[in-house]
Amino acid sequence: MFAYGFAQRALIGGTIIAIVCSLISFFVVVRRLAFVGMGISHAAFGGVALGLAAGIDPLLSAGGFCVLIALGIGWFSRRGKIHEDTVIGILFTSAMALGVILVRLAHAYNLDLMSYLFGSILAMKWLDVLVIGMVAVLALAFMAVFFKELLFLSFDEETATASGLPTKFVYYGLLIIMALTIVVAIKLVGIVLVSALLVAPGAAASQLSSNYKGVLAWSVIAGVASVFIGLYLSFQFDVASGAAIVLVLFAIFLLALALSPRRSYMRGRIRAS
Repeated sequence: MFAYGFAQRALIGGTIIAIVCSLISFFVVVRRLAFVGMGISHAAFGGVALGLAAGIDPLLSAGGFCVLIALGIGWFSRRGKIHEDTVIGILFTSAMALGVILVRLAHAYNLDLMSYLFGSILAMKWLDVLVIGMVAVLALAFMAVFFKELLFLSFDEETATASGLPTKFVYYGLLIIMALTIVVAIKLVGIVLVSALLVAPGAAASQLSSNYKGVLAWSVIAGVASVFIGLYLSFQFDVASGAAIVLVLFAIFLLALALSPRRSYMRGRIRAS
């Protein structure tokens, strides 16, 4: 399978996306931003439709649009004193409604739109891989520079603010890298399923370890393994690669849940060994 050029591009691009999404997934799960990720990913439909209607690269328009939505979520929830869930529910439904209208006006109900909704990783070009790599470097650099601040913000935001840490900057920065990562991950699994990459790896990893280093490691392992296994299964059984990757992630989560040291039967086995 991996002797083919399209499979190599899919594997390299998918692995890069999986690593970045898995690391962000840790903060998404701890900070309880799963609904934020889903809101931004679904709002990307409006950005893609805007690009199709305006005749520009849909991923470029989706990137700018998702960043604006992410900043809007942060601003309204903090300055407007509105709960994040409420803001997300309003913004992402409005963005999708805008997308439906723009798609209708642009007569863009075609296969291109379907590829953005459900992913087209096997059609990835080397330019796409390069763009994914650039976004990955930006996201990883941000997480590396502000890792301690992100940890503090995720576990105890009030104390972090009282300690003088730039919590607002770090929070908005996290939202922006989430938005950009979601946009490039659309190539992998599509708008409909991309939020799974930001939740499932961290959720599975949190079942296997009780310290942040272990959770980060297991999260990356889960994310990368899902890409390898998902691509292999999609090639062998001729099924959608994005859906296969997400289902493998779900299976990994169930396995982690069953083998978690938190389960009483697993604690008994650990003591016995």
